[in-house]
Parts: sequence; structure tokens; C-alpha cells
Amino acid sequence: MPFLSKSYLRLRYLLSNCGSAVVTVHKNPDGDAMGSGLAWYHILKKWAINAQIIVPNDYPAFLHFLPGNDDVIIFERERDKAIPLIEDADVIFALDYNDFGRTGEMGDFLASSKAKKVLIDHHLDPVVQLDMMFSNPKSCATAEMVYNLMEGMELLEMLDADIATCIYTGLVTDTGSFRFPSTSHYTHRIAAHLIQLGVNNGAVHRHLSDNNSETMLKMRGHVLSNNLVVFPEYKAAYIWLTRKEQEKYDTKPGDTEGLVNEALSIKGVVMAAFFKEDYKMIKISFRSLGTFPVNELSAKHFNGGGHINAAGGNSLDSLKDTMARFGSILPEYKKLLDATD
Repeated sequence: MPFLSKSYLRLRYLLSNCGSAVVTVHKNPDGDAMGSGLAWYHILKKWAINAQIIVPNDYPAFLHFLPGNDDVIIFERERDKAIPLIEDADVIFALDYNDFGRTGEMGDFLASSKAKKVLIDHHLDPVVQLDMMFSNPKSCATAEMVYNLMEGMELLEMLDADIATCIYTGLVTDTGSFRFPSTSHYTHRIAAHLIQLGVNNGAVHRHLSDNNSETMLKMRGHVLSNNLVVFPEYKAAYIWLTRKEQEKYDTKPGDTEGLVNEALSIKGVVMAAFFKEDYKMIKISFRSLGTFPVNELSAKHFNGGGHINAAGGNSLDSLKDTMARFGSILPEYKKLLDATD
């Protein structure tokens, strides 16, 4: 075997001596969570490991095309099946999150399990400290890290069309179809190799982007026509969606995916927010261009965090008061916003 770094050697050794494993992702999984999670699940199966993939709750129907979808265990619906698997696993893999709190009710069982635990994630500032930590905020997606781990272990020959499709889906999701600043030449090199392995890239994009329901389009049309506020003087904008509107348009998981980017796409806007009224709180998505750090804004004002150009947060105030607070803090960031193209 050629020389490998200690971390890659440790991971290879762990996989070679693992009998059973559970792959987990964060609550409300997106394309990177499901793509990286299922890719790693398939890789473990190829190692002849008794692997399971458990996700906290349902995920968007447009991701059901992913290879291995039928094997996914939904914790909220299958607790009696999921809990013993978590408790008895030799190894638990945490993909696309770095805080057990991000997995909802499943988090307590993950934290208390005696299994060895391995983190594979690209978010900033890990909360958990696990037995093995693969954390790289410079990666555009956790799916990119999965590929990188296989490359680092000199095991790219294990990748097949199914694994490649899962990784590619994660890349497309978290790079905004390869247009976000986190996209690198390495990302494109990976994508090219995945297509060589058999990914139908056109089909993946159709599943992710051309799979809209009529009610979803009407909801988005309503939001953009009636629930959009622009602050030209601050190069910022926000949109919102109430509980009543979600009920009116029968909003499903994933229907609001990427909606914040519509506000960010306005000419002259460099920072945008989307406020979604949930049962107990207001969930917030932030996006930005260039060097404006929405992760810092979110952490300071909205109990959140994330990446420099993509972050999340929440508020226990009313929707009206939360949006008013957002507007009130913009003067604090005017210099930074003005300096961002």
C-alpha cells in the first residue's frame, strides 16, 4: 500500500474491523445530507459491513430517486427499529452535521451509544468531539468530503454509478448547481469523474430542479409577489412564509428549498433572508454573495451559524417581530454590505 496519512490509515483500519454501522444525517435532510449519507452507506455495504442508514425525519420526495432510498429508516416513524440499531452498532457515522442536537430526538440516543463515532462534515465549529473527526469547512459539501476520503484512502476504485450518483447529488445541492463561491476546480474534477463512472447528470438535475408540483409553484409565486421586501440602501432583501400560507398551498418538505436564493438573485442584492413560520419558532435561512459573513450575523442575532455565504438561524419571537429585528440590524452591517459586490 502506498504511504497514507495516519487519519486515512485509521479510517481504513476501522472499516476493516467493523461488523455493524449506522449512518446518520441531520434533521430535515437536504440533498447533501442524503447524497453523502447514502453514498457512505453504499461504501460500507461494499466493505461487507452490516450497515444501516437512519435519518431523523422525512425528506423531500424529489430525493427519493437516490439509490438506496428504499433502505432508509425514518427515526420518527420507526423508533422501535432504529433505537436498537443505534444502541448495538459498532460504529456510528455522523454526516453533514456536527452537533447531535441537529438530529432532533435521535440525538440523545446517538450521544449515549457506546459505539465508536466518526464525524464527516463541512460545517464550521464542531460542537461534538468524536472518536474520529473529519471536519473541513473549506469543502463545498459533505459529499465532496466522502469522495476526498475515498481518494485519500486510495479506494476510488470502489466507487460505482450508484455511489457516484449520490455524491453528485450532494455536490449539486450545496454548490447551487456549481455556482456558489465554495465551488472549486477540485469540485469540477470530482464531478467529471463521477460522470465518467455513470452519473446521468441531466437526470439528477431534472429530479432536483424540474420536479415541481403545481401548488409549490403557486406558493412560490405568491411569496415573490406579496412577501418580498427589498432594502436597496443596504443591498439586502427578505421573504417570508406564514403557517397559514403553508397550509393553503399544502407545502411539503423541500418545497421551500432554495427559495431564499430568489431574493438573493435580485440585481444589487448581496444578502438575503427567508423567514418561515414554524409551530414553535421562526426558522431562518440566510444567503450572501462575496465576503459578507451571514454566519456571523446569524450567530450574533438569530441563534444560528453556518458558512460565510449560507447560514441558518431561528427566533422565538413572532414572525412580525423577527422580520422587524432583521430590518433594524441592517445599519450595523451597512459598511460590509456596501463593500460587497
